Amino acid sequence: MATSGFADLEIGLYRRDAESFTVELRYTRPDDAADIRLSTDRPALASFDLPALIALHMDHEAYGKALSGMLFAQPEVLAAFAEARATTAAQDGVLRIRLFLDPSAPELQSIRWELLRDPKDGAPLFTGERVLFSRFLSSNDWGPVRLRPQSDLRALVVVANPANLESKFRLHPVDVAAEVARARAGMGEAISVTALASDGATRASLDAIITALRDNYDLLYIVAHGVLTPKGKPMLFLEDGNGQTAPTDGIDLVTRINELRERPRLIVLASCESAAEPNPNDGGPLTALGPRLARAGIPAVLAMQGKISMQTVERFMPVFFRELRKDGMIDRAMAVARGTVRDAADHWMPVLYMRLRNGQIWYVPSFSGDSNLEKWPALIGNIRDGLCTPILGPQMNESLVGPPRHAAEVLAEKYRFPMAPDQRDQLPQVAEFLTVNQDAQLPRRELNTYMRNELLLRFGDQLADLKPDASLEDTFAAVGKLRRNQNPADPYKVLADLPFRIYISAGTDNLLVEALRAAGKDPKVEICRWNERLMRFPSVLDNPNYTPSPEQPLIFYLFGVTKVPDSLVLTEDDYFDYLIGVTRNKKWIPPVVSDALADSGLLFLGFRLEDWSFRVLFRSIISPEGRQRRSRYANIAGQILPEEGLFLDPERARRYMESYLRGSEISLFWGSIEDFMQELHRKWSEAGPAPVAAADENPFF
Repeated sequence: MATSGFADLEIGLYRRDAESFTVELRYTRPDDAADIRLSTDRPALASFDLPALIALHMDHEAYGKALSGMLFAQPEVLAAFAEARATTAAQDGVLRIRLFLDPSAPELQSIRWELLRDPKDGAPLFTGERVLFSRFLSSNDWGPVRLRPQSDLRALVVVANPANLESKFRLHPVDVAAEVARARAGMGEAISVTALASDGATRASLDAIITALRDNYDLLYIVAHGVLTPKGKPMLFLEDGNGQTAPTDGIDLVTRINELRERPRLIVLASCESAAEPNPNDGGPLTALGPRLARAGIPAVLAMQGKISMQTVERFMPVFFRELRKDGMIDRAMAVARGTVRDAADHWMPVLYMRLRNGQIWYVPSFSGDSNLEKWPALIGNIRDGLCTPILGPQMNESLVGPPRHAAEVLAEKYRFPMAPDQRDQLPQVAEFLTVNQDAQLPRRELNTYMRNELLLRFGDQLADLKPDASLEDTFAAVGKLRRNQNPADPYKVLADLPFRIYISAGTDNLLVEALRAAGKDPKVEICRWNERLMRFPSVLDNPNYTPSPEQPLIFYLFGVTKVPDSLVLTEDDYFDYLIGVTRNKKWIPPVVSDALADSGLLFLGFRLEDWSFRVLFRSIISPEGRQRRSRYANIAGQILPEEGLFLDPERARRYMESYLRGSEISLFWGSIEDFMQELHRKWSEAGPAPVAAADENPFF
């Protein structure tokens, strides 16, 4: 469905007193990044008569109309809602409604919000594609939500059908083969599916689920029976080792998933009785699995808020996955699937809990703007002609040692970092504290130890030949070799195979050095001499016979190397000193490097716009004087997508990044480093070898 874009309407209900709630509406138009707070001169209030709603639970139309009457009781709220819908419709947009319910009012979660009716004409609000709906939940997990490309998505499908389900609990057996087939058909080829099902060979037990999830699945899809106990505890009927029913506390499932290092992006609970009937005394779905998983940090959870029939599930799920496969928009897929079962009495039971503002669970790697402006031909041509310089950022090794913010959090916890919580994941700030509180060497020593431990934790079982006392550099070298052997499109392998003369690195490891050596080349290393302690080291550029070439490329490390702790630009003061120094002392950047920065196409890889290293690099080293010469080449940044959790609004952050770099003639490729390098590897292979020019000293003919 083609539209001009998505408008956002966030409806917040906040407890005012025992009887009423404050209603806040915040609207964003499809063509504007600005929030519009739809407010009035006095607080807008709403009250919800739960007994009256429960009395109408068998009449869905009456229930929905009564609920709409309660929510839009005040004329100001009704007018604001109508204005948001009219503005969106006038621009041919889709209205995305996120309902935020005050955590201190769990009784609101028991309301069937999915039955809301249009206050104007009484039609259902959420059975079409023009109005998308989700329950927006905050989370105690501050970690960002990292999207993955559609081609890499993996799903774990769990179907539990214990042998004594019918005889002991009087529950209908689950058709295991049909459920697995339905999930596979719905997800299609775009999602790789692994089944963990009650088929005799495997057991759908809690331990088996957690063990499987350690293999980093994006989607977890559970089909099982479940109930709420009289005490309000959610229970799932999984299996034990003998294939018999194992009533499993849903809280245990939530806890075990929350403890995983990498958690699913989407969990679908297709359990047939995974929540209670609405009851204002038991908190409703808040005591069930869906909201608990969302509050524990799962980006999106699709659960059931009642005893949904197998027939409805059979119709709903294939449509949901088919639509999700198209664009990764969870709330849009939800709307289409609900519309498919609108004639069913329980069509309202599927409920979507989200902490994603844009509803996106995956992305398609691509250049920003018009797809016709993709820069691949220009990039390949510049690489062939020796007119491209790669600049590697600190995120190049993130898949090996984790993001810098995780290192910051570990050190902040270990040394009781006393500053504000939002600074605990900022490595320069934490390192500055350790320097002042201890000494300048401690944060450098701790960071190296952290990276070595992470490498061993992730790859130690595959490094049998690595000595126990191996240095960080030797450990990086061993892991790099392992990754190159496993992946022909390993980013460092691809970079090493290309005919670059100069590589500029904002990272500090030796992964590129080892990759170049493995490719049969003889790389030379130089570092930026940003402090006096580094002047004692000899420079390869002092050799008058050395000129960087594809066979003997130069790697210039901007911010130091791990082997020389004094060379690392790590703390806040280090970055300030570096920024001031490199601006005043142009000789810190050797002429051969500054010429490459000014007179070749630049290829940025592994940076985030919010990184200190990128800001220092962009504002001081890439000089304005070379902008005119650089404009003759394709300059490309393989930019990691803005992440939910790091940005309040990732889509606006994306537009901001595009605007920030537009004046520097830099084209953005949105995707991961792996996305970009795989595509570069493919494009380079398709282009074939370049013609070899005859050697001739005459520069013209």
